[in-house]
Amino acid sequence: MPTPHYPPLAVRRALRKLGGDLRDARKRRGLTAEIVAERAFTTRPTLQKIEAGDDGVGVGIYAAVLNALGLLDHLGQVADPSTDHVGQQLAAGALPTRVRRRSSPRPNPKPNPET
Repeated sequence: MPTPHYPPLAVRRALRKLGGDLRDARKRRGLTAEIVAERAFTTRPTLQKIEAGDDGVGVGIYAAVLNALGLLDHLGQVADPSTDHVGQQLAAGALPTRVRRRSSPRPNPKPNPET
């Protein structure tokens, strides 16, 4: 039996915000929960869980709802390297301080005619 997963408070808050934002996006588009659930190939109770920020719902279902609302492109930008400022700083800090030219390989000695 798998160990229960209790995500950190920051994760739960982010999911609640995402769920609320998805609910607002659905309403701004004038779409009912039934229509969005159908377009996302899920059920209305699952959509209600997503809109409540339930951490037990798979990320794939969240992505399907984003797609149903026309917002899926933004998901691909979440961890984009161009917006990962911490990663960029770490990579810049790992650059070598000195770069040396590689030495060219030495030519092979003349082959031994006896072999």
